[in-house]
Amino acid sequence: MPFSTPATLGRTTLKVGRLGISSSFGAPAAAYEEAFERGCNYFTWGTFIRGRSGPMRSAIRSITAAGRREDLVVGMLTYAHHAWLTEHFFVKGLGDAGLEYADVLLLGWFPKRPPQKVIDGALKLKEKGLVRFIGLTSHNRKLFPELAREGLFDVFHIRYNAAHRGAETETFPHLTGDDRPGVVSFTATDWRKLLGKRKLPPCETPLTAAECYRFVLSHPAVDVCMMGAKTLEQMRENLAVLDQGPLTDEEMERVRMIGKLVYGK
Repeated sequence: MPFSTPATLGRTTLKVGRLGISSSFGAPAAAYEEAFERGCNYFTWGTFIRGRSGPMRSAIRSITAAGRREDLVVGMLTYAHHAWLTEHFFVKGLGDAGLEYADVLLLGWFPKRPPQKVIDGALKLKEKGLVRFIGLTSHNRKLFPELAREGLFDVFHIRYNAAHRGAETETFPHLTGDDRPGVVSFTATDWRKLLGKRKLPPCETPLTAAECYRFVLSHPAVDVCMMGAKTLEQMRENLAVLDQGPLTDEEMERVRMIGKLVYGK
């Protein structure tokens, strides 16, 4: 089955395209709008990314002005680590994007359980109707099963790629069932390390970005794989993945082998 078929983002019941889009790479607004038309409707936006977040903001405004807000899933990312600052920047971000609410508030880069005051602050925003669901992003794979048992978080952003596959044993098996949080993967290319020749034998060609995305999306636990693009051309190259499907056994073996080399074992 091609990756053009939407997924359900865990218990949120939100329908999302399999490729999510981050604002941090600075693609032009036209690239985001074209991706949206192809079904890539999960946008993550951080107001702290000065300059580079402007084009996505413009795209969000254009999409909502066209009466398609309900088709768009916006994740607002905060690294504030303080309840008052989280609310301050979150509300400011909504105003900048012309939004009345965000679909997901993502608490960013917590190596352990966020302080209760931060969680309470996020839940307060949810009670006010300013955000529909609460999410968390972290590199600590073992943290997600612990938080899932509490039932407070609706979406998890988890590092997963061919070089870092620990989530296959430490995270994914523990996030199952109808009430599981949505699973979004980030750094599919391992910050482009999987795209380079370093650590590879001379006879081996590096992976393409498309192969990295297909590897992540081939895992049944992943609802969305985040991607990045700097230009309209790069966005179109990424969107071609939607017409493809999971890696074959032979392709999977090669990608895992290269991932192992890049990781250094």
